[in-house]
Amino acid sequence: MLLKNKVAIITGAASERGIGRATAACFAEHGARVVILDLDEGAAQKAASQIGEEHLGLAVNVTDPHAIQQAVTRVVNTFGRVDILVNNAGITQPVKTLEISADDYNRIMDVNLRGTLLMSQAVIPQMKCQGGGSIICLSSVSAQRGGGIFGGPHYSAAKAGVLGLTKAMAREFGPDQIRVNALTPGLIHTDITGGLMQDERRHAIIDGIPLGRLGSAGDVANAALFLASDLSSYLTGVTLDVNGGMLIH
Repeated sequence: MLLKNKVAIITGAASERGIGRATAACFAEHGARVVILDLDEGAAQKAASQIGEEHLGLAVNVTDPHAIQQAVTRVVNTFGRVDILVNNAGITQPVKTLEISADDYNRIMDVNLRGTLLMSQAVIPQMKCQGGGSIICLSSVSAQRGGGIFGGPHYSAAKAGVLGLTKAMAREFGPDQIRVNALTPGLIHTDITGGLMQDERRHAIIDGIPLGRLGSAGDVANAALFLASDLSSYLTGVTLDVNGGMLIH
């Protein structure tokens, strides 16, 4: 098992068919004790119990520094350590540039980018004390190709910010043996994307993907497993594409 005796925190992981839930299940199968953080405490606890009794579900708003610190403190008190953080929590909004309000901008930036920073800030001191850890930040192909899928320009900007933040943290905390890497999923079939695609649009998108299919949440989870495990022990500051060839660069 690749993550035996590791403790992993995954944000935004309560949604049944989401990337976070698939990652939680994958990590648990490989021996990790998993902490699922989500806005809905009941959903987080249910998700944790479904992958095993030894896992934990907590309610956390990733834009609230106090709530985040409380959660991380509880994790450390319960399990004694934090080895892995997956910054998965995110929201999107399909609007165009001139339609973005100040509230829209702040909401998208707060969850996707600020939340990634705040969660990382909360776990890094513990990882430093332990002598290392792995942080995985979820960005998007939208950040690389300038949108053009579902999210608006503010979503692309937030996810591009995640890439810059990932690289900066990787450089800063490499000497502490804390590896920080990013995943850039392409079009992944989840609860969010499933309701946004008509069959006609779905086929048009698939035609532009060399592997000929949409990605699954499991595809992203497997990539996260690689970055979380010692298989990637000499990788930091990396952006790993999970897009079926939608964007080759």
